[in-house]
Amino acid sequence: MTASATVVAPTVLEARHMTRRFGGLVAVNDVSFDVREGEIFGLIGPNGAGKTTLINLLTGVLKPSQGRVELDGQDVTVWSPDARVRRGLARTFQINALFPRLTPLQSVLLALAERERIGAVWWKPVARYRPLHDEAERLLTLLRLDDLAHVPVAELAYGKQRLLEIALAMATRPRVLLLDEPAAGVPKDESGEIFDAVASLPADVAVLFIEHDMQLVFRFARRISVLVAGQLLTEGTPAEIAADPRVREVYLGRAHAHLPVARTQEPAHG
Repeated sequence: MTASATVVAPTVLEARHMTRRFGGLVAVNDVSFDVREGEIFGLIGPNGAGKTTLINLLTGVLKPSQGRVELDGQDVTVWSPDARVRRGLARTFQINALFPRLTPLQSVLLALAERERIGAVWWKPVARYRPLHDEAERLLTLLRLDDLAHVPVAELAYGKQRLLEIALAMATRPRVLLLDEPAAGVPKDESGEIFDAVASLPADVAVLFIEHDMQLVFRFARRISVLVAGQLLTEGTPAEIAADPRVREVYLGRAHAHLPVARTQEPAHG
């Protein structure tokens, strides 16, 4: 290999010819793409494009009418969502499902206990497992929640709750983290903090995210796929997507629509 050769990271998540029909409606139609180790991959498209349906197919919530999903080269198409999580595919949702009376530290400890399958050991408090306690504190620091570790979740700002959801997903030690609109409902001045935290995740964790805020997409994604009417319109770097007239016409609705200027530097992922 020459000094100038580009090293391509291995593929960790692969979708091939994914199709999902609901009766006569084709919500996802023959979509193929791959996500590489350590990259931040954006999935965009107008409302109703099939983005969340595609995420549900990747995670096993829905079964495809056609196609397959591979994780680290292994076909997981018929696997349950739980089995995919254990294999390294974690996800957050548009609407959080946290326990409001617990603290972030308690929440992450429970997630770690579930991962280690010690949650049923009711006679020994989880906090006595020192390695898990240390790991929980590291995750909270990583997601910038360490100063709120003992605050009840109900008292956290919504943006902090979204960060806690990501911490819980990271507790599964994922190879791929799927984020379904992580900034949804978060005030504009707080949404950047969520993506700054995502960009600082370990370099071996791949992130695939859906997001409607184009400023965030073009700031943080390394590659972007555009989904329209259930089909893949195009895929490329932020600069390529910003320059594509089909994206301006179909996704934003008019050929002269303005897209954010693509960043010139990679985010500090890891």
